[in-house]
Order: sequence, then structure tokens, then C-alpha cells
Amino acid sequence: MEGEVSNVLPCHESPRRLPGWQVALFTAGTGFSVANVYYAQPLLDTLGTTYGLRSASLGTVIFATQLGCLLALLFVVPLGDRLNRRRLMRAQLLALIASLLLVAVAPSATMLMLAMLLTGLTGTAMTQGMIAYAAAAAPEETRGQTVGAVSAGVVVGLLLARVFAGTVSDVAGWRSVYLSSALMMTLLAAVLWGRLPDLASQKTDGGPAPLVSLWRLLHRHRQLQIRGVLALLMFASFAIFWSALVLLLTPPPWNLSHGQTGALGLVGAASALIASRAGRRVDRGLARSNTRFALLILLLSWLPLWLGEHSLPLLIIGIFLLDAGGQALHVTSQSLLLGGRNGDGSQLIAAYMLFYSAGSGLGALVSTQAFAHGGWPAVCLAGAITSLLALIFGLSTQSHEVKNG
Repeated sequence: MEGEVSNVLPCHESPRRLPGWQVALFTAGTGFSVANVYYAQPLLDTLGTTYGLRSASLGTVIFATQLGCLLALLFVVPLGDRLNRRRLMRAQLLALIASLLLVAVAPSATMLMLAMLLTGLTGTAMTQGMIAYAAAAAPEETRGQTVGAVSAGVVVGLLLARVFAGTVSDVAGWRSVYLSSALMMTLLAAVLWGRLPDLASQKTDGGPAPLVSLWRLLHRHRQLQIRGVLALLMFASFAIFWSALVLLLTPPPWNLSHGQTGALGLVGAASALIASRAGRRVDRGLARSNTRFALLILLLSWLPLWLGEHSLPLLIIGIFLLDAGGQALHVTSQSLLLGGRNGDGSQLIAAYMLFYSAGSGLGALVSTQAFAHGGWPAVCLAGAITSLLALIFGLSTQSHEVKNG
């Protein structure tokens, strides 16, 4: 059984680290890449108006994106263990730029769904590939800290995606969001092209097909199974909240613009610090306490979110708690799974994030259906039930993981 390993060094030794500029490159790459997957969330009502989609069907936009994420995790992310990572990142960057341009010019709902699927595929391949890339490049004794720092880029990307999409949409229309992002990704490609470390591929013997390898990994890796189910429930909670937020805040009595709605995502900015600290605590052997704390905070967040239907301060408190608990749990799980791993880091990330995509897609569908039939209270009830299931599952399975904090 793959266990949780404490990588604590004797106090007189200074742990080896990646150069700060390389960590910054990985962090920027993940942040800009993941943002593309989430631009649609604050724009759902506008997309519905443009393409004639009913409110209960708006979740299909997010579902299409998450289906693309799922395909990336099954077929693309595992290639990082077999191919030259730098060349793979270059190809994925170009494909992501093309996908964003396709979203920007989509003439019909069908074409929009296809473009969103491709954006989810390429954006996820870049994001998770970067995290596995950083883990492979980092020394083992500081791998958790590196994963935490790079994952903080994901947090910032998620938060700024909503602000950026809402603000640009208010000023220049929703299509400009994706045109602007294509330009930003082009500039990022120019910066990353020759500056990422050139790592040798870990597996050169061919081996089983990626799908077979993923299935074997899921079948035998107990900790991956546990952390995967937690990821499914946690990201379902995220999607339930964020997919319905714009439906709550843009009509009366709130009447907020897309930019104002997206700006609420900045409330969770402090969770980037929490994500980095969570990785350090895993390196110190405190993964189990991280998990218990994160799951409890995730559940408690739904009380102020429910009461915040008519109160902005309570809504802000709930968003902070939701983001803080979710990101602490996410980084803890990733740091644990990647600890001591070099040869199959991309496969582990891909397998783990399969649960994330499933949770996000299902959460979006549940969210818009719940809002259409029961309003904001129904959304919060669905989120609270999902978070409660995560807490019960997490506490009941900790004895099956090797003790670590």
C-alpha cells in the first residue's frame, strides 16, 4: 500500500529546492491555463441569452468543459510520463490557443459546446501537466512545498478567471474574454518556450496503454481511491456554488454586473496562502490533521452561504471558508499522492483529477437544476449534503491510510 511519508530533514540540513524563477514559471503556467476552464462560470446567463439556452440547461456548458477535462486526464496528461515534457507543453499551448479562438467565434450552441469541450481538454492538460512537471523537477524533500506553491497558481487562476471574465464581458462582450485569453496564452507561450527544464521521459519501454495503466493504478492504489472520492465530493461542492452564483446575483434584487459577481471570487485569495501552507504541513507529516480541518471548514461554509442569500457580508464569509477548506484539502491530497513519486507522477495526477472532473461536471448539472426548481436554498442544501458526505467519508477512511499527522 502506498503510504503517507514524512520528508522531514534533520535541522542542520538545508533542503534542496527548485530555483525560484522556475517555480514562478510553473505557477504562472498553471494559473493562466486553469483560468480558461472557468471563464464561462460568471457568463452563464449571457451565454444562455446568446444561444437560447434555458436556465436549467446552462449547466451543460460547464458539463461540456468538464467532459473535455475528463478526456484530457484519460488520454493526454498521462503522456507526461512517456514523452518529453517540455515538447508536450509546447504542443498543448498551441492547441489551447486554437480552442480559445474557436470559443470566441462559435456561431451556434452546438459549436460552443464543442469549443468548450476542447478548451476543457487543452486547459486541463496544461494545468495538470504543469503540476506533474513541477513535481518531477523538484527534489523529493521539498516536493510537497513545490506542489503547494504551484497549486497556489491554480487558486489565483481560478479567482482571477471570474473577475477577468466578468469585467471584460461588461466592457466588450463575452467573446472578447476568449479573444483576450488567446492573446495572453500566446504571450505565455513565448515566455515558456525555452525556459522550462528539459527533463528526460521517465518511461521508455512502451509499457501498457495509458488507459490500462490508469485502471491498474486506480485498482491497486488505496490512497488514490480515497483521495479521489474526496476530490469528487469537494469539487462537486465547488461547482454547485459557483455555477449558481451568477444566477443569484445578476437578477433583482441584487442586480450585480458580471464584473461585480466575478470580483467575489477574490474573497478566496487568501486560500492561495493556505494552499501553500498545506503543502508544507504535509512535508512535516501533518496530512491527516489537514484533511480533518479542511473537511470541517468545507461543511461549515454552507451555513453563511445559505444565510448570505440577502446578506453580502455573510456571502463573503461563506466564500472564504469554501475556498479555504477546498484548497487545503486539494493540495494535501496532491502532495500526498506525489510524495516520493518520479516515474508515474503524471498518471497519478490524471487518475486523481478524473474524480475532480466528474465532481465538477455533476455539480454544475445539479446546481442549475436545483436553482431552477428550488432557488438558492435548494442550491445550498445540495452543497451542504455533498460536503457532509465528504466529511463522513474522510473521517471513516483515515484509518485505511498510513498514519501521517
